[in-house]
Amino acid sequence: MDLKRLPKNPVEITIGMIGCKWKILIIKELLSGTMRFSEIKKSLKGITQKVLTTKLRELEEVGLLVRNQEKSKVEYTLTDVGYSLQPVIISMNDWGKDYKKYQKLLAHN
Repeated sequence: MDLKRLPKNPVEITIGMIGCKWKILIIKELLSGTMRFSEIKKSLKGITQKVLTTKLRELEEVGLLVRNQEKSKVEYTLTDVGYSLQPVIISMNDWGKDYKKYQKLLAHN
């Protein structure tokens, strides 16, 4: 992202960088370490190869991950900035669990 083009609202900056389902799920997977393209694709049910390729490129462009290629082996690793999103991802995970419990309680009442 170009510093001159960054929105004034910090939440808008974050949404601009990771504001889609697939980007967030890719980051979540890479929090456990370096992965190959095929491993990421296998872990994300329903994502197409084209969408995964696009989202990985977008995350690389904004500096959240790096693409390492050695011969025919391509791997993706989060940068320090990418890893700094871990508390955000953990909070989203925890909130989702709590919301699911809440919905189950409502269904039983």
